[in-house]
Amino acid sequence: MSDQKRLRMLPLINGHAKRSSMTCEYKCANACFHEVPNTSDNEYFGDILNGAVSRRGVLRATAVVGVAGALAGTGAQLAAAEPGRGKGRDRKPGRGHQFDAVAPNTTDAIEVPTGYDQDVVIRWGDPLFSGVPGFDVDAQTAATQRQQFGYNNDYLGLFPLTGHDQLMCVNHEYTNEEIMFRGYSAANPTRAQVEVAWAAHGLSVVAVRGQARTGALKPIIDHKLNRRFHTNSPFEITGPAAGHDDMKTAADPQGKTVLGTLSNCSGGLTPWGTWLTAEENWNGYFANADSVTDSTQAKRLKRYGVTPGASGRKWEKFDQRFDLAQEPNEVNRFGWIVEIDPFDPDSTPKKRTMLGRTKHEAAQPLVDANGYVAVYTGDDERFDYLYKFVSSEKMASGDSAAAKKHNATLLDRGTLYVAKFAGDSPREVEGDGALPADGEFDGVGQWIALCTDKVSYVEGFTVEEVLIYTRLAADAMGATKMDRPEDVEPHPTSGTVYIVCTNNTARTEAVDEANPRKNNKHGHIIELDEDGKDPRSTTFTWRIFLLAGDPEDPGTYFAGFDKSQVSPISCPDNVTFDEHGNLWIATDGNALGTNDGLFKAPVAGDQRGFVQQFLSVPQTSECCGPWVSDDRVIVCVQHPGEETGSTVDAPKSNWPDGGSSVPRPAVAVAWKRRGR
Repeated sequence: MSDQKRLRMLPLINGHAKRSSMTCEYKCANACFHEVPNTSDNEYFGDILNGAVSRRGVLRATAVVGVAGALAGTGAQLAAAEPGRGKGRDRKPGRGHQFDAVAPNTTDAIEVPTGYDQDVVIRWGDPLFSGVPGFDVDAQTAATQRQQFGYNNDYLGLFPLTGHDQLMCVNHEYTNEEIMFRGYSAANPTRAQVEVAWAAHGLSVVAVRGQARTGALKPIIDHKLNRRFHTNSPFEITGPAAGHDDMKTAADPQGKTVLGTLSNCSGGLTPWGTWLTAEENWNGYFANADSVTDSTQAKRLKRYGVTPGASGRKWEKFDQRFDLAQEPNEVNRFGWIVEIDPFDPDSTPKKRTMLGRTKHEAAQPLVDANGYVAVYTGDDERFDYLYKFVSSEKMASGDSAAAKKHNATLLDRGTLYVAKFAGDSPREVEGDGALPADGEFDGVGQWIALCTDKVSYVEGFTVEEVLIYTRLAADAMGATKMDRPEDVEPHPTSGTVYIVCTNNTARTEAVDEANPRKNNKHGHIIELDEDGKDPRSTTFTWRIFLLAGDPEDPGTYFAGFDKSQVSPISCPDNVTFDEHGNLWIATDGNALGTNDGLFKAPVAGDQRGFVQQFLSVPQTSECCGPWVSDDRVIVCVQHPGEETGSTVDAPKSNWPDGGSSVPRPAVAVAWKRRGR
């Protein structure tokens, strides 16, 4: 059967994305089976635009209220931002990796294009230091795991070292205890098992070396910068919320030091040489929310999805800080963007409270021509929001001690914003994905200031309360409810910001032009251009780049590209750009019934929207953390074997070691063979 025919015979899955009950339990604490935390009545586009039906009409109207009113007079910038009209025309189409698309499949292997090879870089349990035992599923201890590569690698970033060496920074989002421990009982885990899981969470810094005559990478054991962070590593709380009463605990009465980082999803690298990592589904680690009787605090916990009763992992049995009945403030110390200096092995990571507390997915900075820093973050929840932080000070250039000291606090001072979108065709958006008459889902928008490090703009909230309870502050300011905004990445040269909305099957009725489909099980990607290409601007234009799904579905859209030529894609999650400006999309929870994978998608020129699948990851696993250069393509393969009923004795995947081995999350690399 031809690849093209295989593309056209994909089964459609009704309802939710392709996730097992194990995934739902351990990754996000069954978020989709609970009430949507955002119960605000924030307006939709039809209310905002009061029936305006065209882009030019929106921009010319003087009586239009809300966002459009704030943007009157920006028509020139809006027109200039239209895709294919000037943007990217200096780039040749088709640059970067060229390949024949991998066909959708359900194999228990990594599939790469013809002419490419692939290998494993590092896997769960591989030692980072000499003298540490190799992986043995029946001989795990917390002490050894703290010296080994952690579990469920998600974000991946690389810093250059010398020669062919690079410093690799990796998040370890969560653990799958059933396929980690033989005979595991979810109702009664042992202390030893829990302590191993504590050690398997967190972060890894590991140096890697490129191999001769291939694109393979191998870890450098005992490198001086190799390091592990875990659930009991100290982290410093910085910024305006540090020391606030709601950040204080019995173990930390100053409210400035917290142990651990949890549920680290994606992240970013700063131009001053640090690593940002995002705390996402941390809410599921805390138990007994129903013990909190204060109505204000109970409302706050509910808004963040912290549920009553025991937690899934039962950590509260072994450490009281995970029990809200005993330590009600510990939960407030998670949900932050964390900054790490990977080049200083003695440094303490910083939780940067100025960027707000949500279920962060990513944090990739953009520095403007004047040196100011913008960091864009999505809040990965159905109907939650898009945020931006802008520094009040400029980045210092160079690597002098003075420059490093200045840049070390850049993310502690500035302004935090939330986004409000407005479409220009609200009466034409019916929820089926059909394009409006003007041929695009597009419009205008406004960044609404929530606070600076000194002033709150939200009535009834102090600065500290805006930052600790950011979701409620954004509710009060009328932000736009999105379809799970996850990764947010600015284009490295154009400055266009790409917002990945993974899916939202809970959107049953109220659609808008930025979230135009009911039962949005396949997700979409939005392009955002700030006024004047200035990340400090408070106004922007936007358009949908991709409505994911089967290309034969009339409710899909591939930036206007011929849909008969593209690969099916579902549930976009993490994205990155190669050195030619192409967007690369990793998926999580493919609702088309086939394995997740990595896709290339040019964003400019004649091939804009030409989505091609580059690789697929093994069955039951998620593709994340992509890193793409001309030399190699790197992905993190997360939770192989994560399927209901999977155990150490009967795993649903045997990747990467094969045979009857237990599945092990791992970093994988692919490269084009020499001579091709």
